[in-house]
Amino acid sequence: MRVAVVHEWLASHAGSEKVVEQILQLYPEADLFSLVDFLSPEQRHFIGHRSVQTSFIQRLPFSKRVFRQYLPLMPLAVEQFDLSAYDVVISSNHAVAKGVLTAPHQLHISYVHTPIRYAWDLQHQYLRQAGLEGGLKGGITRLILHYLRLWDTVSANRVDRFLANSQFIAKRIWRAYRRPATVIYPPVDVSRFEWQHPRDNFYLTVSRFVPYKRVDLTVEAFNQLGLPLVIIGDGSDWQRIKAMAGPNIRLLGKQTDAVVTDHMQRCKGFIFPAEEDFGITPVEAQAAGSPVIAFGRGGVTETVIHGKTGILFPEQTVDSLVQAVKSFEVGMYELNRENLRYQAEQFSIQRFHDQFRTCIEQTYTGFLQGNPLE
Repeated sequence: MRVAVVHEWLASHAGSEKVVEQILQLYPEADLFSLVDFLSPEQRHFIGHRSVQTSFIQRLPFSKRVFRQYLPLMPLAVEQFDLSAYDVVISSNHAVAKGVLTAPHQLHISYVHTPIRYAWDLQHQYLRQAGLEGGLKGGITRLILHYLRLWDTVSANRVDRFLANSQFIAKRIWRAYRRPATVIYPPVDVSRFEWQHPRDNFYLTVSRFVPYKRVDLTVEAFNQLGLPLVIIGDGSDWQRIKAMAGPNIRLLGKQTDAVVTDHMQRCKGFIFPAEEDFGITPVEAQAAGSPVIAFGRGGVTETVIHGKTGILFPEQTVDSLVQAVKSFEVGMYELNRENLRYQAEQFSIQRFHDQFRTCIEQTYTGFLQGNPLE
């Protein structure tokens, strides 16, 4: 098979890029397409230091700094990729990658991290957090998102088979596109963690500082609790979070994988207040033997077992998180480290490789034989 992999943008090595990394390991001869590629030389190891075919957005003014603001142009840009030389196209989609144009003799499989969250069910939350609920700028944004939804729905018909990173996202795909999706959980490098490491007296959260991650909720809760908390990460909300944090909270900023691993192996518990599509860090925490205290909605409900490997609090509020931490502090739940590690290993890289390769090869064989794809 001649394989092309299409990803929206390459600017970091985060969750969706870790999936792309493993897809490229499965198909090392594949060519990689991305709307923009701003990876530094030190970051290029996960794509095998291969060259990337980019779109015209790469060359637009200030695109390295503000490429996300070119969202209205992204549907047009992704349609300009010439993929005619490939038998199989694998799109890694959380915005527009699934909108590439293919021919009838080509198989297009889309691995969906999420349908465009800010255009669908999270539109109102996005507008509220961005201060765009009213005014001319807010009206223009709503119009853009309206047309983006129309294009997103139409472009779903270009996909032969959908894969989802969780049951939660499979439901979102059905809601947005009325298409079934096969769930293949993302790969998590559980082998890098030592789960029997001695524990220190601090809680940990690792996150980008963006509104939907709700780092502010964690800070407010621990300001009330007065318990030691370490936060690793950075982002647009850095200054606001820093101003909120009490003396019991340490903000370390962005750190290396080695530092993250060390803290996960030593922390008393891992805090995860976001509603995520899947959530790799809660699985990593369990691999490190750290119980997870998480908001009980989204992909985390498929990776954390309440009362066995963590605590799922019912409401995305400060009070709900505070009560969950207090119940953990008094030992209300017996969270065995062996159970934590066993649960994490269900999401290993090897499991992803086996399931993904089997799915692609069986689907391609059926496609060539004219069998139904879903």
